[in-house]
Amino acid sequence: MVFRMGTWEADRDREEKMANDTKQESNGKLDKTSEEAKERVPEEKARQYQLDVLEQAKTKNTIAFLETGAGKTLIAVLLIKSIHESLQKQNKKMLAVFLVPKVPLVYQQAEVIRERTGYQVGHYCGEMGQDFWDARRWQREFDTKHVLVMTAQILLNILRHSIIKMEAINLLILDECHHAVKKHPYSLVMSEFYHTTPKENRPSVFGMTASPVNLKGVSSQVDCAIKIRNLESKLDSIVCTIKDRKELERHVPMPSEVVVEYDKAGSLCYLHEQIKQMEVEVEEAAKSSSRRSKWQFMGARDAGAKEELRQVYGVSERTESDGAANLIQKLRAINYALGELGQWCAFKVAQSFLAALQNDERANYQLDVKFQESYLSKVVSLLKCQLSEGAVSDKHAEVDDSKHETTCNGTEPEEIEEGELPDSHVVSGGEHVDVIIGAAVADGKVTPKVQALIKILLKYQNTEDFRAIIFVERVVSALVLPKVFAELPSLSFVKCASLIGHNNSQEMRTYQMQDTIAKFRDGRVTLLVATSVAEEGLDIRQCNVVIRFDLAKTVLAYIQSRGRARKPGSDYILMVERGNLSHEAFLRNARNSEETLRKEAIERTDLSHLKDTSRLISVDTRPGTVYQVKSTGAVVSLNSAVGLIHFYCSQLPSDRYSILRPEFIMEKHEKPGCPTEYSCKLQLPCNAPFENLEGPICSSMRLAQQAVCLAACKKLHEMGAFTDMLLPDKGSGGEREKAEQNDEGDPLPGTARHREFYPEGVADTLKGEWILSGKDAYNNSKLFHLYMYSVECENVGISKDPFLTQVSDFAVLFGNELDAEVLSMSMDLFIARTVTTKASLVFRGSIDISESQLATLKSFHVRLMSIVLDVDVEPSTTPWDPAKAYLFVPMISDKSVDPVKQIDWFLVETIIGSDAWKNPLQKARPDVYLGTNERTLGGDRREYGFGKLRHGMVFGQKAHPTYGIRGAVAQFDVVKASGLVPNRDAMQTQKHISLTTKGKLMMADTCTNAEDLVGKIVTAAHSGKRFYVDSIRYDMSAENSFPRKEGYLGPLEYSSYADYYKQKYGVDLIYKQQPLIRGRGVSYCKNLLSPRFEHSEAHEGESEESHDKTYYVFLPPELCLVHPLPGSLVRGAQRLPSIMRRVESMLLAVQLRNMINYPVQALKILEALTAASCQETFCYERAELLGDAYLKWVVSRFLFLKYPQKHEGQLTRMRQQMVSNMVLYQYALSKGLQSYIQADRFAPSRWAAPGVLPVFDEDTKDGESTLFDQDTSISNTERMDCHTDEYEDELEDGELESDSSSYRVLSSKTLADVVEALIGVYYVQGGKSAANHLMNWIGIQIEFDPDEMDCARKPFNVPESILRSVDFDALEGALNMKFKDRGLLVEAITHASRPSSGVSCYQRLEFVGDAVLDHLITRHLFFTYTNLPPGRLTDLRAAAVNNENFARVAVKHNLHVHLRHGSSALEKQIKEFVKEVQDELSKPGFNSFGLGDCKAPKVLGDIVESIAGSIFLDSGRDTTIVWKVFQPLLHPMVTPETLPMHPVRELQERCQQQAEGLEYRASRVGNLATVEVFIDGVQVGAAQNPQKKMAQKLAARNALAALKEKEVAKNQKNDENGKKNGNQTFTRQTLNDICLRRNWPMPFYRCVNEGGPAHAKRFTFAVRVNTTDRGWTDECVGEPMPSVKKAKDSAAVLLLELLNKLYS
Repeated sequence: MVFRMGTWEADRDREEKMANDTKQESNGKLDKTSEEAKERVPEEKARQYQLDVLEQAKTKNTIAFLETGAGKTLIAVLLIKSIHESLQKQNKKMLAVFLVPKVPLVYQQAEVIRERTGYQVGHYCGEMGQDFWDARRWQREFDTKHVLVMTAQILLNILRHSIIKMEAINLLILDECHHAVKKHPYSLVMSEFYHTTPKENRPSVFGMTASPVNLKGVSSQVDCAIKIRNLESKLDSIVCTIKDRKELERHVPMPSEVVVEYDKAGSLCYLHEQIKQMEVEVEEAAKSSSRRSKWQFMGARDAGAKEELRQVYGVSERTESDGAANLIQKLRAINYALGELGQWCAFKVAQSFLAALQNDERANYQLDVKFQESYLSKVVSLLKCQLSEGAVSDKHAEVDDSKHETTCNGTEPEEIEEGELPDSHVVSGGEHVDVIIGAAVADGKVTPKVQALIKILLKYQNTEDFRAIIFVERVVSALVLPKVFAELPSLSFVKCASLIGHNNSQEMRTYQMQDTIAKFRDGRVTLLVATSVAEEGLDIRQCNVVIRFDLAKTVLAYIQSRGRARKPGSDYILMVERGNLSHEAFLRNARNSEETLRKEAIERTDLSHLKDTSRLISVDTRPGTVYQVKSTGAVVSLNSAVGLIHFYCSQLPSDRYSILRPEFIMEKHEKPGCPTEYSCKLQLPCNAPFENLEGPICSSMRLAQQAVCLAACKKLHEMGAFTDMLLPDKGSGGEREKAEQNDEGDPLPGTARHREFYPEGVADTLKGEWILSGKDAYNNSKLFHLYMYSVECENVGISKDPFLTQVSDFAVLFGNELDAEVLSMSMDLFIARTVTTKASLVFRGSIDISESQLATLKSFHVRLMSIVLDVDVEPSTTPWDPAKAYLFVPMISDKSVDPVKQIDWFLVETIIGSDAWKNPLQKARPDVYLGTNERTLGGDRREYGFGKLRHGMVFGQKAHPTYGIRGAVAQFDVVKASGLVPNRDAMQTQKHISLTTKGKLMMADTCTNAEDLVGKIVTAAHSGKRFYVDSIRYDMSAENSFPRKEGYLGPLEYSSYADYYKQKYGVDLIYKQQPLIRGRGVSYCKNLLSPRFEHSEAHEGESEESHDKTYYVFLPPELCLVHPLPGSLVRGAQRLPSIMRRVESMLLAVQLRNMINYPVQALKILEALTAASCQETFCYERAELLGDAYLKWVVSRFLFLKYPQKHEGQLTRMRQQMVSNMVLYQYALSKGLQSYIQADRFAPSRWAAPGVLPVFDEDTKDGESTLFDQDTSISNTERMDCHTDEYEDELEDGELESDSSSYRVLSSKTLADVVEALIGVYYVQGGKSAANHLMNWIGIQIEFDPDEMDCARKPFNVPESILRSVDFDALEGALNMKFKDRGLLVEAITHASRPSSGVSCYQRLEFVGDAVLDHLITRHLFFTYTNLPPGRLTDLRAAAVNNENFARVAVKHNLHVHLRHGSSALEKQIKEFVKEVQDELSKPGFNSFGLGDCKAPKVLGDIVESIAGSIFLDSGRDTTIVWKVFQPLLHPMVTPETLPMHPVRELQERCQQQAEGLEYRASRVGNLATVEVFIDGVQVGAAQNPQKKMAQKLAARNALAALKEKEVAKNQKNDENGKKNGNQTFTRQTLNDICLRRNWPMPFYRCVNEGGPAHAKRFTFAVRVNTTDRGWTDECVGEPMPSVKKAKDSAAVLLLELLNKLYS
């Protein structure tokens, strides 16, 4: 055990590159974990030699030359720490950059540094998309992180783009620094940036390597010295190694080297030849079919540009599309496998290539895939038939996997499962494999080399904890060997995986690498087959066997791969071909070199005597020519120019049919006697700002290419295509366009989730200091000049309810005159189901009143409003706010007299003077006084707060007096004890008196005339509730029996009314014989502005009449107190809050109009300021739609004309920045729009009347939007309800959180929408000039008059040849217009994949055409369908303006045949689409406005837009001409009848019909939103999409499909059972759909009959529809049915038949 501990210690303390303790512990080997705990302490201690190197590194730049596994990373970590501490003392922040050569190391080293230091460490590699970051994003990284781990190329890029300066780095660490040679990024970072930085500003450098020289072998000591010296000068450092190797050897165990020889493989000439032959064929085919020059087709092999592009900018060229080049690579790989691994492996390789091709989801777009497939399948069959011919012993059958059942020895085929042996062959150990493999080898199916490898592996069969890495040279071997091992049963102890780097065709992504390495670490994989990517620095502690299947290429690789065997007692196995001299020589050389190097590093040869110093590099030269941007210091040099140009092209807007890349044309210049020189011509894609550039004459092709690219970079920067950082200009200053949230996770301004509190605006007109006066009640000298407006109400509709007509008249007193437009406005108040009232203000005259009169009016106003709004305030103490000054006064009916006399002074005096106010029960909120939780005003104070109110029982109480009681009940004792009700014993004595006098009633506190009570309000002393007195029931008394609850059949609860009061409230009634008062509950004050009664549908279960039923309560008079306010007065006053709310918002609209200063109807402005969440009869959504399209159009036109050289991507981004919600939101704030917007549903309980401020209590907090959604009018269902969102706790717009009435929540999207709506309103009211005026006012800076803009657009000089190739007659005929400038038309039909020759592609025209069509179509729809709800209008616009629709237009008018492009894949797709469309058209009545199932190629829709753009320009920028051309093209335009219903909408309505609970649950992972649909808690559909809206749409569509399937299945089942009503499930739904499509109101159902015993009730319903064109239909009466739903269905069926007759 002791020895074991020792080795463990050594092993633990070895280089800590990856903190894998955690991973090891997960192995769950207990002994290990416990040891680990002990070991933890010494682990952090550095060994002596590490400290020595560290000391040197602290004082000067150092290269640490130590074995792999000697713990170099630990030294680096300690160095980082020491620098951090010394900088901290000076209060500076450290920035260390740790460079690594390979991607997997990025993650590994970052992890180690994090573990060891606890600093903020960032890690970056090309895959994370840093190439596309801009300076601000990087700056954030520099500010927050201490150490940045990255690949060298990234540092080089950000230095070149001047995003970071060398001076900013304190410490530069280069891992595996021997790479710093030639053009490696390490080398370029040092030479281009480090050495050009002044000495005092340079960072410290620390290099780490296992061998400072990277070459095939070292010829001599001097050679070696030169190489080391060069590396030192390049890194400006000194090599440091360990003189005393003993300590090192104690810590770093060396594996034992084993050489295994294998035989040379027998040649398979004829196969090789056949494959070679194919390569040639492919090249020929490529040449002949080439659309471009040959070398381009071969995958832009120009002078290594491709490689550089991939390295530099992480853009891997899509070689897939260059089928030939790709195929040749694949054939070469197969050929290699054939030679090195044998025929069987080659077959596997070919087969996997083929499978990959067939699974490639892009396969259907690319012809070259088919091209590749044909060749590959040839190869597969070639190799396969070879395999089965060679009749191997039958055991071979199991090598060949069972997918190809091989007929063995011509006998019956034995089917053998993979990895299984027939019983006869269960032999121990490896003999049978030898037999099989032996046979395969003899036959050349497997090379001896592979056989030798398998034998080696079998040796380790019983090794415990076996981990091995096999190094191979080519990716092919790495991919195919694991497949071979998997099929050999004897190797079942091996769990194998491949590890390959990034190469273009078979890429392995970083996370996959990470994953494989992690699996290897914890033993889920025990054998890695790796390419050189694993040689360097991957730290895998447990590895105990390293096999070099292919010998290393360099000494360095030899040393490094040996270093992967970390476990003491490991093996390093080198496989060498027998008799191959080069292999032997290499091994000798490698071993010697290592010694030489080590010696040199310690003894340093003196090089001063060298004559030829040219081999020593000097560093001070500035490399090559560069172009530097003065302002930022960004540079582009010859080295980086080619990559930058490629990157620029890859960033130009393109689709998958055109790969945009630069083309280079070389020209030779030969003069006799001189070396050949070259110049290069560069061609950029057609959407770049310029197309051709000639380069200077240079000595080599490579230089010529670099020089022309450098010139191009310079030119692009001058033209503004590159930013000053020399990055492609995306046309944007803001980088976070995509993100919904910024880094802290808060929603960004401009999004719907970003909400803030804003003060509510009050119009200036309402200001008035006068409201503060009136304290001094006796001062009559001072007069106030006020304006009196009476509130006129006119009822529309009929109702039997007398209370609706018995309403007092009111007037409002203002301090200022109101705008005439406010008076002309009449508002609809929805006061009952069948009755609306039109209310308006009428000017009665100006009046002068004295201070004492003002005082009385003020206190009357407070008394009245405190009861109406249920707020307990005292006139003497209530605060008045001069910002909102007006008073309500009662009026007499005589209108002829002088205005002052019209005020009902008598009533005012009586009410103020009443003693009743002293009794708290008579004031507002007696419930609070009584300590009960009940509400005075019927149930609940909050609107729609109480569940029962949903069911249309909007007025008053059920017939049952306990309605609305929430548990706690005020026992009458409380009331008695409070002394609010006179002593009842005293009343006993009067008993006999009062009953003698007829017509008198004993109330709780007085005795009154029965007649006087009618029309008054009484307060119930036992509960504090208020009731209107309807009549006195002389026929009833407290001894009458107490009625049952509706539908209740059990035993009686109470025997009589008296008994009820006794049991429930503990009251003994004294006058049991008194008649009862019949009363109706006083309802609380409601929002009368929202149409509450639209959906009679929503209240299933009651018949129509029951809606008008009034619920009465019978009260014993002795429990009632008479209230001082008359009933009609309160009923009238309950309308005032709604009226004033509208007047207040109208005054704000008028004020805003006057600010903007352009004559427009204020009512329209009010519409633009009212959000849908107000649920009123109008909202801004329609106008916003129009404004949105107009704004987009104006901005697009402006940008298009102003920036003739910017490409479409830049234009789109610039437009995004000018019209994004975020920008509009900022504009809105700067103009103060937030205080004008009406965003919340009016809630009287939260409304502040002058002098009566709302009270906020805990239970009003949860807002009002919950129950209301049941009754929402249709237009509202479009909104995804706030509660379906992930953000449960957020407030809906306008909802309030706390106790200030003057603030409300607005989402910043609402503000942006209002800006668009205002543009829309101004556009409708005053055309372009009005809209432009508004846009100027709001701050959108645009020159509106395009003629002033200099747009000397060059007339196209399109080459004749092209003009001849376009069939103008047909094209212009289809468009029905003649072009003045045909160049425009050519441009409009040219796709980017067409090689350019002076014609740009259509992208810029598409940009402007898209906007113009959007604007024109939206305008058309807006003005055509004026009374369509906004939701439907949005759907219409979406269906008309979308690529799918335009693509169908293109096909219908044969525009697609004129498209000029160069992509066979596109051609094929268009053909398919055209066929689809013709099928669609042949189906009768089928039109798929945007909801079609066939996805159109985007190009087709684009050319329709670009043609619109070209017409616009050609006609002298006249949109009317565009519309003239396009209206016939777009015909038939979508109409509300033909519009397919939006799935979300359809699902919602269906669920409402079926009374099912519908819920959407949304979640977001990364950039994918997932929406699931639940119906009654069961998931019925789900979908994913980057956009949540789209995901919701798809999820709803899936859910509908699922539901319909269920329906169909159910109906079929029903039909089988012989039921006849199986298919009626959809009838009401179908009827509703028809009404929606035709824009009719919803069907009107009424209950005709309801009868039968309680257990077998039957309902009969009738239904009719008000059609807009023929008026009401006849009423259809259905069958009697057991449920209301079924009864309605039965009626609906009849009505549907009727409609069919009428309209078919």
